[in-house]
Amino acid sequence: MQSEKEQIEQPYSSPIDINTMSQARTQGSYSPPSSSQHNETSKEQLERIRTAGTMPISAELFEKLYLTPENRVHGDLRKTFGNPTPIAVLGFVICLTPLSMDLMGWRGAGGVGAAQVASYYFLGGMCNLIGGLLEFFLGNTFPFVVFTAFSGFWFTLGGTLTPQFNAMGAYSASGNNGVEGGATMAFNASFGFYILGWAFITFIFLICSLRTNLVFVVLFVTLDATFGLLTATYFSLADGQASTANRLLITAGAFALVSSASGWYILLAQLLAALDFPVQLPVGDLSGFIVSATERRKRNARVGENV
Repeated sequence: MQSEKEQIEQPYSSPIDINTMSQARTQGSYSPPSSSQHNETSKEQLERIRTAGTMPISAELFEKLYLTPENRVHGDLRKTFGNPTPIAVLGFVICLTPLSMDLMGWRGAGGVGAAQVASYYFLGGMCNLIGGLLEFFLGNTFPFVVFTAFSGFWFTLGGTLTPQFNAMGAYSASGNNGVEGGATMAFNASFGFYILGWAFITFIFLICSLRTNLVFVVLFVTLDATFGLLTATYFSLADGQASTANRLLITAGAFALVSSASGWYILLAQLLAALDFPVQLPVGDLSGFIVSATERRKRNARVGENV
């Protein structure tokens, strides 16, 4: 009978392990696991742990979540922080939707959205600024430029409609009458040129969006049309053509509503994807439709090697 000390010092092993090893030794078939087998098993386990921890996503899903083709960056910020894209999209559509209805004059609305001027600061401006800056730290250049640019747009629109900035009143005879100044030819022509600049910027975004998804392209197509029609509206007001300007304004509002509807769709699609919802909304991935410059160089290099 073993002493208590010997029982304590004896290493523990299950009865199944002892019987199995004893039978294998009796039959002469037992051999300890080799170092290569041990290393291979460790590698497989490490790979499973790494895959489960990083949760790699497809290029199509990456484009849907970040509105940019998949790119490689240093660091693990994308694994550490949440996706900032939806909050920027939310700030954009929550301002554009009521503005589009104001432009169309639904239920007597009007005033170029002056009633929700605070939302231009604290939703459109702030949400787009926060989302854009976070996209910068994640290495997503295109959404960073888009969101921070439109942050400036919403802040500027809010400032123009805020009496304390006196943007319209400066054009009046007294120098501080916003209603009078907003009706002058000088103000409407000047503000029309500003909106025209946004039509150019949006057109550039439209071209770049051809490597993202179809819904994002529709958003920029209709938004660019909105800016173009608004430019014509203000130029018509500057020329004293009020009836023409009103028709153009209503049409601009209709295009803005379609653009905001595209934004709502993108927002819902991103949130469903982020939650791994069983129902997913397609956005029409275009990231592989136009071959990237990097992929073209790789193809040309392979062709050159084969020749």
